[in-house]
Amino acid sequence: MRASLLCLALLAGCASAPRYEKPNLELPVAWKVEEPFREGSPNDAAPKGRWWERFNDAQLNQLTERALAESPTLAAAHQRLAQARATLGVVSGQAVPQVSLTGRTQRFRVTENRPLTNNASPNFSTTQNDFAFGLSASYEADFAGRVASAVAGARASLEQSAADLENVRLLLTADLATAYFNLRQTDIELDVLARSIDLQRRSLTYARTRYDLGAGSSLDVAQQQALLDTTLTQVDILRRQRALFEHALATLVGTPAPLFSIAPDAREMTPPAVPIGVPSDVLERRPDIAAAERAMAAANAQVGVANAAFYPSITLGATAGLQSRNLDTVFDTPSLVWSLGVSLLQPLIDGGRIRANFDFSKAGYEIAVANYRRVVLSAMQEAEDGIIGLAALERASIQSRTSVESARRVLTIVSTRYEGGVANPLEVIVAQQALLNSERLAAQLVGQRLLASVFLVKALGGDWQGPPKLSAQ
Repeated sequence: MRASLLCLALLAGCASAPRYEKPNLELPVAWKVEEPFREGSPNDAAPKGRWWERFNDAQLNQLTERALAESPTLAAAHQRLAQARATLGVVSGQAVPQVSLTGRTQRFRVTENRPLTNNASPNFSTTQNDFAFGLSASYEADFAGRVASAVAGARASLEQSAADLENVRLLLTADLATAYFNLRQTDIELDVLARSIDLQRRSLTYARTRYDLGAGSSLDVAQQQALLDTTLTQVDILRRQRALFEHALATLVGTPAPLFSIAPDAREMTPPAVPIGVPSDVLERRPDIAAAERAMAAANAQVGVANAAFYPSITLGATAGLQSRNLDTVFDTPSLVWSLGVSLLQPLIDGGRIRANFDFSKAGYEIAVANYRRVVLSAMQEAEDGIIGLAALERASIQSRTSVESARRVLTIVSTRYEGGVANPLEVIVAQQALLNSERLAAQLVGQRLLASVFLVKALGGDWQGPPKLSAQ
C-alpha cells in the first residue's frame, strides 16, 4: 500500500502544470520626455478613473455617462465577464466531492429466454417491483493535477475577462472622446469660415461699389466672388464631416443616428497636462496588457490539463441506500445496500491523441507569449508616439496663434492701402486667403492636441493618480 501511495505521489509531481512565470522583456529605462510632461504614478490595482472629466467639458461628461450606461458593446463585455465567473464556478466544483440523491421506482418483467447463468438452473419469467433510494458520492483524486490546472485556467480566464472589460470601457470612452473632439474641431473651423465669409462678402460689396463708381474693374468683382464661392464650398464639406462625427457619437451612446443631435460649440478647449512614468509602469496601467498576461496564465494551465492526461485518472466512489421489491419493506434493515470502491483509468494506446493534444496546448501557450510581447511592444510605441506628438503639437499650436496674428495685421494693412487706392484687389484676396488658412490651421491644431491627449491617455491605460486638475477655458 505504501509503495502504491509513493508511486502516486511521484506521478503527481511529474504531472503538475508547468510553473507559470511572466516573460522578461527588455524595456527602456525612461521615455524620450519633452516638456510639459512630468512623472506619474500608475497602478493597475487602482480604478482606471474618469479621465474624461479632466477636459472640463460638461457635454463630454454627459455623453460619456450615456455611453457607459447604454453601449451594447460594453453590455456584451459585462456578460462575457459573467460567463467567465460562472465557468470558474463550474470548474471549481470538480475539486470537491460530488454527492447526489438517487431514487428509483419501477415494475418490470424479466424474460425467461435470457442467457443461462447455470446450465443446471433454468430461467423463469418474473414480474416484480423495484423500489430504491440512496446517496451516491464520487471524488476525483487529483494526483495528476488535472482539476487544479483547470481551476487555475478558469481563474486566469476570469481575470482576463475582467481586464477585457476594463479595456472595452477604456476604448469606448476614448472613441467617444475622439469623435467628440473631431466634431468640436469642425465647429471651430465652421466658425472660422463663417467669419471669413462675412469678411469676404463685405469685400465683395466694396468691390461692386467701386466697379459701379468706375473706380474698379469687373475682374476685381469676379476674383472676390470666386474666393467667396470657394469658401462656401468648404462649408458644405465641413458640414458633411460634422454629420459623420455626430452619427458616430450617436452609435457610441446607443442612440439611433436620426434621433441624435448636438448643438454647435465653437469655444476653444485646452487639453489637460498628462503625466508619464517609466516604461515598465505602462505594464501596470493598460488593461489590454493585463488581459494578454492573464491569457498566458490560462494557456499555461491548459498545458497542465493536457499533461495530466498522460497519467492515471483515479476516482473514489461510494453509495448507500435502500432497495426492496416491496414498498412496505423498503426501510427494513435487510433492504440496506452500499458500495465502496476506487476506479483507475490509465490510457495505454490512443493513437497519439494525448500527445497531439499536449503539443496543441503547448503551442497555444507559445502563441499567448508571442501575443503578450506584441501587445507590450505596441504599448511602448503608442506611448512614445503620444508623448513626442503631443509635445510637438503644443509648440505648433503656439506658433499657429502667432501666425494668425501676423495674417490679421497683414490683412488690416492691405485693406487700408486698398481703400486708399494704393494696393490692388488681388493683394486683398491673397491676404484674406492667408488669414483663412492660418485660422483653419490653428483650429485644426486645437483639435489635434485634444485628440493627441486622448490617444496618450489611452496609451497609458487610463487616468493617472491624484485629483484631476481641470484646464481653464
